[in-house]
Amino acid sequence: MTETEHIHHKFSHIFQVVSSESFLKMDALGGEIPFWIAPFEVGATNLVEIEIKNLQKKLLAKGIKPLVVDLFELAVQILDEHVGLDDVFYIEEDSDKDYFKETLQSMLNIHERFIPKMIELKNKENPQVFMIKGVGAVYPFIRSHNILNNIQVAMNDIPTLMFFPGVYNGKSLNLFGQMMDDNYYRAFNIDNFKI
Repeated sequence: MTETEHIHHKFSHIFQVVSSESFLKMDALGGEIPFWIAPFEVGATNLVEIEIKNLQKKLLAKGIKPLVVDLFELAVQILDEHVGLDDVFYIEEDSDKDYFKETLQSMLNIHERFIPKMIELKNKENPQVFMIKGVGAVYPFIRSHNILNNIQVAMNDIPTLMFFPGVYNGKSLNLFGQMMDDNYYRAFNIDNFKI
């Protein structure tokens, strides 16, 4: 099977899962939070982007309202609103990498700006399923386990699916298949969902 066929097959499964009544109603989770991870090979990122757009269209055509949040686009929007992109570029030009990373993390502040913005988008759009992409593009200044840990209270009433460029074995997130992001035990691997 080619990589294109593999990704297409994976997203056919994701569509079947996400459009199922048991997924949308969050049945059979046994009180667990409704978080799902869709891991994929980082080399397939462009294919995954296309498949996410197709998934959105197919869900809408079936009468299911998804909301896809791109973490990179959201970060740029927050930086532009609160600091101004010209100032960010100036700081980057004038700083070493470690200082710039710390400055970005401070400007994006996961608790005061980033998570509240995600919750605001969810409340405004009122989707049936919340999807997160762009995990690799915001590393290392935003870490996927921090996002998941900090949205679980606000998102426990809606199935949430994170597209993750790496490996998720149900216990740990391994970004790009090379960097251990952190242990995260509260999400399910959507590849293992039986319909």
